[in-house]
Amino acid sequence: MSFTISPRVVAKRMLIAVLSAFAFAYCGDYLWFRVRLIHPKSNDPLESFTAPRVLAIPEKGGKTSYEIDQQNPEQTTTCVHSLFPHAGSSPCWYVKPRLNQPIQM
Repeated sequence: MSFTISPRVVAKRMLIAVLSAFAFAYCGDYLWFRVRLIHPKSNDPLESFTAPRVLAIPEKGGKTSYEIDQQNPEQTTTCVHSLFPHAGSSPCWYVKPRLNQPIQM
């Protein structure tokens, strides 16, 4: 006796498995974040960075000049040490490489 499973059923099961794994990872990450938030230690789940605010101003001839913002010279960014964003903050692995990028005008 041979069973034949249609490709549609296989695709549906794979999609359910991937979505379930994603939901499980997000819930676990969120619970771990909340536990660390309740019991803060040296590895606090939230971190703040301060960096200069650099503006990229386009000029003639395709050149760009870079200047520090005179009105708001520093920017403070809060990030969360987790895989996914929580509490309105982006993950630190996403924020750190983009912190010193100039703001396009």
